[in-house]
Amino acid sequence: MQLHAIDWAIIVVSLLICFVPALFFGKRAAKGTAEFFASGRSVPWWLAGISMVATTFSSDTPNLVTDIVRRQGVAGNWCWWAFVLTGVATVFFYAQLWRRSGVMTDLEFYEIRYSGKAAGLVRGFRAVYLGFFFNCMIMASVNLAACKIAAVLFGLDRWQTLLFVGVLNVVFAAHSGLWGVLVIDSVQFFIKMSAVIAAAYFAVQLPQVGGLQGMVDKLSRLSGPGGIKYLNILPDFTNHWNIAVAVFIMPLAVQWWAVWYPGAEPGGGSYMAQRMLASKSEKDSLGGVLFFNVAHYCLRPWPWIIVGLCSILVYPQLSDIQKAFPHLPPALIGHDIAFPAMLKFLPAGWIGVMVAGLIAANSSTILTHLNWGASYLVHDLYRRFFNRDASEKHYVLMGRLATVALFLCAGGLTFVLDTAKDTFDIILQVGAGTGLLYLLRWFWWRINAWCEVVAMVSSFGISVFWLLMKKFGPAEWQLSTDRELLYTVAFTTVCWLAAAFISSLNTDRQTLIDFYRKVRPFGPGWRPIQQAVQFTPEELAAADHTNIPLALLGWVAGCTMIWSSLFMVGNYLYGNLKYAGILAGVFVVSSLAVIWVINRLWASSPALEAGATAPAGPDARAIGVPEAQE
Repeated sequence: MQLHAIDWAIIVVSLLICFVPALFFGKRAAKGTAEFFASGRSVPWWLAGISMVATTFSSDTPNLVTDIVRRQGVAGNWCWWAFVLTGVATVFFYAQLWRRSGVMTDLEFYEIRYSGKAAGLVRGFRAVYLGFFFNCMIMASVNLAACKIAAVLFGLDRWQTLLFVGVLNVVFAAHSGLWGVLVIDSVQFFIKMSAVIAAAYFAVQLPQVGGLQGMVDKLSRLSGPGGIKYLNILPDFTNHWNIAVAVFIMPLAVQWWAVWYPGAEPGGGSYMAQRMLASKSEKDSLGGVLFFNVAHYCLRPWPWIIVGLCSILVYPQLSDIQKAFPHLPPALIGHDIAFPAMLKFLPAGWIGVMVAGLIAANSSTILTHLNWGASYLVHDLYRRFFNRDASEKHYVLMGRLATVALFLCAGGLTFVLDTAKDTFDIILQVGAGTGLLYLLRWFWWRINAWCEVVAMVSSFGISVFWLLMKKFGPAEWQLSTDRELLYTVAFTTVCWLAAAFISSLNTDRQTLIDFYRKVRPFGPGWRPIQQAVQFTPEELAAADHTNIPLALLGWVAGCTMIWSSLFMVGNYLYGNLKYAGILAGVFVVSSLAVIWVINRLWASSPALEAGATAPAGPDARAIGVPEAQE
């Protein structure tokens, strides 16, 4: 791809606008780990929300969506659209709880919720498991997409791309901490959105496409693998039942609550929890998560989808991409590379915007994962288990060194992966079955640290079992991905539920009391704790003020609002104005319902400061928690 002077100027100006402001936060980040990893707990809702959106908009996301569209049609995106249920549940049930916990990382939660050696074991293990192994896999997937894009656009080798993005991201992540990451994210989001909208606009103008109406007409007559209809927003339940189960029924019925995936964790977690914990109040935490979910599902998907649909007309087969880019190594050729292949048609000037957007997409995700992963390795592993009495400057230094080490490991792993979709499937499978535990641990006192251990071990073990069966097992044991997921969820859930009912593994009662006073979780799952503390009616009202039916209404209205907006835009682009108008009405009504619910919930909140504890009752140890009550 030929870059002109105006393209280089746009790239340079964009990089300066994004990264130079972050340099001024280096001194503040060096004050201590609270600033380096949590921005001093003073982040406003809009900045937290934009940062969440920017982080999940990585350089591999357009590639992933293009891969899905080319193989399964638009309906294939239900594999991640189903996570709307998870995200909106976090808004109405979990965001405030995270902020009240007062922890610096979501792993620190384990030692205020659980007790004994098992709590420390879970915290330390997940610091390595998530902060290092999972984190490096995700960053490697993002870097792989950057390598594919750079190979298509500029003919760069993997090591050349990794050297550029590595120096850029590591320097700023290590220097400016979370404040710098947030500031960079807030600018990069708008650059990225401008770039992908431009890519979609110029893609539909191509003669092979013939505008939006031409795209719709041509794809309506064209069938994909197995006869799928590319344009369908819902899968074909009549002729492609197996596909419908895999991409629609399983995600909506099981996957959203049963699977752990970074950025869409049941109940929140990872860098999502980091943003909630860094918010300056409970209200900012809730507002940030709500903004993220609206922007994540309503604003971003259709430009990616449109480019993916146009690529089917421009490059019907993978061999067409290979012919158009003969210099590409065969190992990089896959459906996910169709997105960068479409960028060759951008005019001068817009090429610069796209390159700046792709750099921003890579940086926003890598910067967050470097800071998040370093927080786990330093705060939850090194500081907790190896060196508890060092100075804050020492821990900040260790955080910077961990940042460098994480990128080096992720860079090495980049040479092992093939496609973004492969990584997505692996992470979903390994995290299957643990999601329900992460939802219920806030609301049921019986869940203990050993439940977490058992869930992780059983989920990982059965995932390895299915992998071995695919390679070496008999044909009857080589199941489809959705059936493997279902069996993994069932097996893992039974295992950790069994651990919850073994009384000798229960959490120490004083720990439960302290957690309840601090976080004030609601629902019948904590009734034995309420009885043990013997709150007065006024204290109990302050401790358990959440209106569960109202929160459920907000959850349903929020999901309806997001999905109706998403499908309204799709029908408008397809030219189905009647359906777009109906969906617009649904969107308006559900949006008003969400606003009403949030105002009612907030008006009913007690006048307690974020992170404050409810008034203390009598000593829990003297009273005891009734063992038989649930």
